[in-house]
Amino acid sequence: MANEKQIVDALRKRGNKITPQRLLTIKVLMTLDQHHFSVEELFQAVKLQNTDVGMSTIYRTVQILEEMGFITKRNFDDGFARYELCERDEKHWHHHLICLKCGKVIEMQGDFLEALEKEIEEKKDFIIINHELKVYGYCSDCYAIMKGDKFD
Repeated sequence: MANEKQIVDALRKRGNKITPQRLLTIKVLMTLDQHHFSVEELFQAVKLQNTDVGMSTIYRTVQILEEMGFITKRNFDDGFARYELCERDEKHWHHHLICLKCGKVIEMQGDFLEALEKEIEEKKDFIIINHELKVYGYCSDCYAIMKGDKFD
């Protein structure tokens, strides 16, 4: 995962301005505790440090960082675009478990579809660049509420 300096250097090399507002946005983005943030959540976190930063600055910075491969957009079918910092040299991203009740997203590391991809590439003469796996169900907390007890 890139650090703040690498992102700023890449922006400069690309010809983007490094304004104080953009720099603050990048700093805040790098410190967000949650892995899947919305533009609104990033905006609120930046506003806590500088009330002069506008939403358009946040949107534009997110758009540029996505174009450059520093963050990736995720859709968890909840009506909101979410973003996360990413490894730029990974072939595949991690997978997600999504709770249908509370919307919690749990990350799953590891590429569980590697054998399937190899078979597809060999049998269908198709080169796979990436895939995304979303598994829907209930987190243990929601399931416990629904059933009256917890499961492991």
